[in-house]
Amino acid sequence: MTPQRAPGHALRAHPPGSPVGGPTPRRRLLATGLALLTALAGLSALRPAHAQDAWPNRPIRLVVPFTPGGVTDTSGRLIAEQLGRRLGQSVIVDNRPGASGNIGTAAVASAAPDGYTLVLGFDGTLVINPHVFAKIPFDTLKDLAPVGKIGDAVLILVAHPAVPAKTLNEVIALSKSQADGLSYGTSGTGGTPHIGGELLRQRTGAQLTHIPYKGGGQAMSDVLGGSIPLVYTAVAGASGHVKSGKLRAIAVSSAQRSAALPDVPTFIESGVSDFVVNSWVGLLAPAKTPPAVLTRLNTELNAVLNDPAVREKLIAMGIEATPGSAEQFRDEIRRDLGRYGQVVKAAGIRIE
Repeated sequence: MTPQRAPGHALRAHPPGSPVGGPTPRRRLLATGLALLTALAGLSALRPAHAQDAWPNRPIRLVVPFTPGGVTDTSGRLIAEQLGRRLGQSVIVDNRPGASGNIGTAAVASAAPDGYTLVLGFDGTLVINPHVFAKIPFDTLKDLAPVGKIGDAVLILVAHPAVPAKTLNEVIALSKSQADGLSYGTSGTGGTPHIGGELLRQRTGAQLTHIPYKGGGQAMSDVLGGSIPLVYTAVAGASGHVKSGKLRAIAVSSAQRSAALPDVPTFIESGVSDFVVNSWVGLLAPAKTPPAVLTRLNTELNAVLNDPAVREKLIAMGIEATPGSAEQFRDEIRRDLGRYGQVVKAAGIRIE
């Protein structure tokens, strides 16, 4: 017998195995939607971790806070090229000169800490400028995270051949015997060579007068021409003139002799104990950059620096590679901030 339907009512058919009063199609649709939203939320929560694991997935910018063409810039370009090969992404050099490196360094200190902006750190900018400049737009220890040190640019004291002194002790004695002492040229006020000269004066009593130039090239031209008796500069800019006999090497201020000029004694060997003044260069990132990113960068940087071909190219630039940990680099930065601060204060060096 066929069931009768009341007007306005329809018979409800239940799927096999579905209890009477089970979920309606609308309820099933709502449940499916909620499940999908939950799944999407879970994927969203995982996304930052995946993005970090994928670093780097786009080009990295390396800010060099100096003009193109100098030793610092050239070493930065070499490291950028080799680091890019290992990371699988381009490392693009961005020259941002000005204020002895302060402008470019400050730009990185305030950049997003995502691993895509780095700075080529120079000792003059990071550990001397904070004491020399009345105002500086970054805090070396608080605003930057060390990645690793690239190397030391060995410094050397050279003299014109007409200077009647062949050793460091003779230079010191000669300076004390003359009413006006001896003048020495450097690449500029507050640079590492200037600080080295002031430290030598403070430690030995040498009568030395600083002559600042707008770049090491101008200072070198004047000592070659005999206008000034001494220049304190990087080995890279002086080694050719020393080998040709146009300049006389007095001493290098590194802990060991320079590979570029192995016959030249160190300041320590020449009688000034614990006298080590190097102009170093390294990589840094904005503070709060993820530790995993910093670790990866340090690992790849050390691999680059341990490559014999890279080390040879750096030596040709006057830089001796010094692979190591980020912690070692941080300790050196902190130590140099302290000791150079004392030298700057005693010498009264100030740039307003």
